Amino acid sequence: MGFKRMENSLGFADLALATSLKHNRSLKLMNTLNDAIEWKRVEQILMAHYTVGTSGEGADAYPPLLLFKCMLLQKWFRINSDPELENQINDRLSFKKFLRLSFDRPSPDHSTFSRFRSRLSKNAMDQINSEILRQFEAKGLTINEGIAVDARIVKSASRPVSNDKLKEIKEKSNTPEGKLDKNGKPKKFSRDLDSNWTVKNDTPYYGLKEHAAVDTNHGFILATTLSPASVNDTNYLDYCTVFSKHTKTPIKKVYADKGYAGKPNRDFLAENKIADGIMRKDSTTAKLTDLEIERNKKISKVRYIVEQYFGISHLKDNAQRARFPQIDKNKFDGWYRQAAYNIAKGLKIPKLATV
Repeated sequence: MGFKRMENSLGFADLALATSLKHNRSLKLMNTLNDAIEWKRVEQILMAHYTVGTSGEGADAYPPLLLFKCMLLQKWFRINSDPELENQINDRLSFKKFLRLSFDRPSPDHSTFSRFRSRLSKNAMDQINSEILRQFEAKGLTINEGIAVDARIVKSASRPVSNDKLKEIKEKSNTPEGKLDKNGKPKKFSRDLDSNWTVKNDTPYYGLKEHAAVDTNHGFILATTLSPASVNDTNYLDYCTVFSKHTKTPIKKVYADKGYAGKPNRDFLAENKIADGIMRKDSTTAKLTDLEIERNKKISKVRYIVEQYFGISHLKDNAQRARFPQIDKNKFDGWYRQAAYNIAKGLKIPKLATV
């Protein structure tokens, strides 16, 4: 088994539509997105991490770059399901142009998208997201000098249950009977077993927590991951800092709100020679000084950029709710969002618009 050959030669349908496509604004947008990235370098990473079977039987696989670009389309155009993504690719000429898919060839089946997600590793997504940012750096941008870290609640894809009920479901899922549906067949769907309860501003939430780091210069997403909602934000400052290092530019300063205050995080930054931009908070023995209050105000004017990412992704990607019951699938969904968000963000920076 190998990869399908995606010929670039024009078919009859391509030739018939050539004139009208010159005036298609959606197509112009797709061409701009295609030109924003050197896709060959992304493809090299994908090919190193995405292999197909050696059997001579069965249909050839779709090239991983085509499937990866399908995931980007799903994010850019707020397509909520894989069947709808398949339908949109078949329906929209601009999508086929972006994918380099001839007009007379159908979209990959929606099940192919699901299998593709499960076959990529975190290491592959880390390398792809680093490659995208390095390409923007090569065009003149300074990335990751300063990073802003924060966390937000992500509601579970499953309905909330009590902690006792959740414990009961987890125990049952680990038994042979718990892996079967009511007809005795292996379960195709399962509820979320990774989410749990937390309280924020006196309001209880059931779900996960996204921990993210954003570049303070341009707003690129530098790192993102998920944990159960009850995990304290402060535990992920070191993770977000380490996974924000995509280029040779050293991280100069980390900005964060009062939830990250504490000696362990301050020590981590000092040990790594990174300036401390964590807001201070009152302690049991001392109130904040006027100087510390003023410092907090200055930090808040910088770290807002991570909240801006949260707000935009709420509106554009329904990111306030998990898409899948499994935390690992939702992590990959976040990494695809990171790639799509950063490419779109790079195109809006005036310095790159003329490149």
